[in-house]
Amino acid sequence: MAELILAASNAVDHWVQRITAMFLVILVGLVLLQVVARYIFNSPPIWTEELSRYAMIWAGLLGATISFKQKFDPSLIQAKTTGRLLKLAKKIVSSLAVLIYLIPILWYCVYGPKTNLQRGFLYRHMNTSADVMSFPTIFVAIAVPFAVLVILLHLAARWAEPIEPKIIDRSQL
Repeated sequence: MAELILAASNAVDHWVQRITAMFLVILVGLVLLQVVARYIFNSPPIWTEELSRYAMIWAGLLGATISFKQKFDPSLIQAKTTGRLLKLAKKIVSSLAVLIYLIPILWYCVYGPKTNLQRGFLYRHMNTSADVMSFPTIFVAIAVPFAVLVILLHLAARWAEPIEPKIIDRSQL
């Protein structure tokens, strides 16, 4: 089971890295187009600002999942722990912090006050259109629960890893 979780986490991370790179390229391209159109042609298209904002949201949230997978996320406990029990305690405290933060976000993506589905974040975005371009903002809002679910998968993968990491002899690589 641990191998399956680790493989799923690695596969999702692989694709998320590529999708994030795509959104970054789109973001840079749109901003470049906006700058050139504004300062050279004095006629910027109004849709570039909105689309670049949405690309930034996707790139930022997906980038957060990559950061979490690579363990670049901020740690509550900075000290190097040496004992197995201390490493387990650090893992528990770090995991609780992630869960305490992400579970309510995921909950309110689906449910609103008094567990009302119609007041949930995603449902409200199903009936909301973008300002300039006429498409539902659900395509942007879905990035939030997607990123949360990916981070939770990576958290499960952290628990699937052994507490004592395997020592790799770099001369054999």
